[in-house]
Amino acid sequence: MLQDLRTIQLGSSWLPEHSGGLERYYYDLLQQLPAQNVTSRGLVVGSDSVASSTNNQVISFSPTSASLLNRWYKARSAIKRLIEEFKPDLVCVHFALYGFPASDLLSRHALVVHFQGPWAQETAVENGNNRSAIKYYIEKTVYRKANRLIVLSEAFKEILIKDYRIPVDKIYVVPGAIDTEKFNITLGKVEARQKLGWPTDRPILFVVRRLSRRMGLENLLIALKDVRKKFPDVLLMLAGKGNMANELAKSADEMGLKNNIRFLGFVPDDNLSMAYRAADFTVVPSTSLEGFGLITAESMATGTPVLVTPVGGLPEIIKPFNPEWITRDIGSKAISDSINSILSGTTKIPSPESCQVYANRYDWKAVTPKISAIYREAIS
Repeated sequence: MLQDLRTIQLGSSWLPEHSGGLERYYYDLLQQLPAQNVTSRGLVVGSDSVASSTNNQVISFSPTSASLLNRWYKARSAIKRLIEEFKPDLVCVHFALYGFPASDLLSRHALVVHFQGPWAQETAVENGNNRSAIKYYIEKTVYRKANRLIVLSEAFKEILIKDYRIPVDKIYVVPGAIDTEKFNITLGKVEARQKLGWPTDRPILFVVRRLSRRMGLENLLIALKDVRKKFPDVLLMLAGKGNMANELAKSADEMGLKNNIRFLGFVPDDNLSMAYRAADFTVVPSTSLEGFGLITAESMATGTPVLVTPVGGLPEIIKPFNPEWITRDIGSKAISDSINSILSGTTKIPSPESCQVYANRYDWKAVTPKISAIYREAIS
């Protein structure tokens, strides 16, 4: 029997109110930790309904719309109060921005950072603004106070070592995780397409991404234009929202891809597993800073294989399964060559069963015990 452990989990936003990889990871982790005798209290930004929907396990310390200074003030106050009332064995930070104003308080307790990605570098890639230096300072301040840092991949471990000068012995690689049962649907591909109203007689590629710069979607559109020469009926189903939506739609029109792409917008969780299953395969065309890519494990769990670019942690997931499903580089030509190879049958599509069996290594039941062990080591 594992010893009881009390943790404060400091997140970013609450999943039903804001969708993203960090929010999904945080939300799911809090559901899984009790099985490891870990009792948690969470702090996020959001509405008052966060507390009511979680029976006060997670509370919002500030609305998302508040100014940064106001959010910092309220974050510090909430952390201080919860430490005094809950008396945690351990504090876990998932987003450095909200740990920063309480960094002096955090240094008095065992601290684990869940490193979800280099926030400053992501900002520089996606927006190119000059605030990345400030964000780097905020990150570095919090990370260097941690007893342990949990990263999603070897690629992100290298970023912490090289860019943040974190000692290697403090860093532990634990892959991202999903609830595989949630994605284990019994429908076949044709049945899933019929339910979604998708054509049953066309090769379909599925992409679910935040529509932003580093996701490589521009390269994918160029690749699709090339693929269409050999497979004129190819269809790309693109799910997601983001600041590039209008730009991508305009590019697709200019490339003459109107009949080869559908912009689905936000796809709710209830339909996501069916969308994965309906596709011939999923594509993750990232160009930078991809720590893990939960969508890779999600798609595999439905039985649908994933073509990825050799970026960040993506090859770490796919290479042990089938290295042919990694493009040779991030460019549009490499992507189109891989897609053509798959659609022509040169690269074989693995069976749904083999995909699902492989995805089980990324189930929370396999991953949570590793996180729990690191927590306990951090307080020993």
